[in-house]
Amino acid sequence: MILKNLLNEVVTLNVDGNLEVEVKGLAFDSRKVEKGFVFFAISGTHTDGHQFIDKAINLGACAVVCQQLPAQLAANVSYLLVPDTAQALGIMAANFYENPSRKLKLVGITGTNGKTTTVSLLHRMMLNLGHKAGLISTINYQINDQVYNSTHTTPDQLQLNKLMHQMVEAGCEYCFMEVSSHAIDQQRIAGLDFDVAMFSNITHDHLDYHQTFSAYIHAKKRFFDQLKPEAVALTNIDDKNGMVMLQNTKASKRTYSLQTLADFKAKIIEAHFDGTLMNINGNEVWTHFVGRFNAYNLLAVYAAAVLLGFNADDVLVQLSVLKPVSGRFEIIRSTLGAYAVVDYAHTPDALENVLTAIDNMRTKNEQLICVVGAGGDRDKTKRPKMAAIACRFSSKVILTSDNPRTENPADILADMEAGVDALSRKNTLVIENRREAIKTAALLAQPGDIILIAGKGHEDYQEINGVKHHFDDREEIKKAFGII
Repeated sequence: MILKNLLNEVVTLNVDGNLEVEVKGLAFDSRKVEKGFVFFAISGTHTDGHQFIDKAINLGACAVVCQQLPAQLAANVSYLLVPDTAQALGIMAANFYENPSRKLKLVGITGTNGKTTTVSLLHRMMLNLGHKAGLISTINYQINDQVYNSTHTTPDQLQLNKLMHQMVEAGCEYCFMEVSSHAIDQQRIAGLDFDVAMFSNITHDHLDYHQTFSAYIHAKKRFFDQLKPEAVALTNIDDKNGMVMLQNTKASKRTYSLQTLADFKAKIIEAHFDGTLMNINGNEVWTHFVGRFNAYNLLAVYAAAVLLGFNADDVLVQLSVLKPVSGRFEIIRSTLGAYAVVDYAHTPDALENVLTAIDNMRTKNEQLICVVGAGGDRDKTKRPKMAAIACRFSSKVILTSDNPRTENPADILADMEAGVDALSRKNTLVIENRREAIKTAALLAQPGDIILIAGKGHEDYQEINGVKHHFDDREEIKKAFGII
């Protein structure tokens, strides 16, 4: 592709060099540059790509996109000065892959909780209804039924557009993707053309990155600020920031709620351990999902599908047959009649949602044993809050290691212990080894008791000092229950 053709819709401050040069590829990592590539010098959180311009040129870069021109310009290399290199990368990546998002019905969801479940269920629903569709989620990426390992909740600009190009090549009509606040802030979704944008909720998370809750909200809001007038913005108005997201959007506005009047309204009629009976826009439907938080997820799925033009009755039928996403309120029963719930809940709000769902369905004669930790190298302020929430709802709490990453697990657990009040201390254990913590919970559980193993959900690894070791909570509890 010719360089000048990649510049459609890109804001440039200065152009130096030949725009007729043939471009063979794009890279923002200088180590991946080959002859004929365009190199994007991005100022990241850890490194500044401007330091690697010379290396990229030595490897054969034909053009450099940057926010600051080098003191010396190399001969036979084109330089494009732009206000935001990451944004330029998104737009040029879209152009390089022939704007695949414009050839798909692209649905994105942002929010603290519920993103993975919502997009995964929408993807499965489309396949069930006979439509080809792609998925970009925390758990995996999918092109129809072909599954690929995921690296980020929202991939980088190049990977996103390459994935969507592959979806178009595979005949996909739809793509459902999670849109993280990091991705919005880092311009990873620049150049994408969304048809439906959804907001689930916003609670305490990622303050290690955004620093303030206000900045976190603003990052989410930018997703909606950038929508085209032809798009639809769907928000959960039960969240106090739900309507904030839509303040400046040019898109059509739609709402969903479990508590008040909205375009899409639902209520829970009956809640059981094997499912929930709901009323959605005046129609009853039995679902295989548990908890109020999942009622919100299902309502969002229903609303998105209807907004995409699907018949409401057909959508309700699909909601009745869909099954929970792996590692999201996944129930495992022991041969002795105890239950284990494995869930990805790793924020205070998500943990409280899951514990509330369990608490609402038990008779209080059963023990609720909560096994929970907190990730290393992440927001430390949520650690005591999560421990306090676990203690408030549980008969017994076992604090344990999650993904310590480069932190000392003992330090993380000490932060969590600060949230344990005096009355709860006698019912709280600290077992750093996660395998032993799960085994201990299983030993403590009597018939009918419920164990919540929170934090890792679908993950099949534990990250310690930069190394990912195989570890799967579902496998561990099954071993502890003696069923594998």
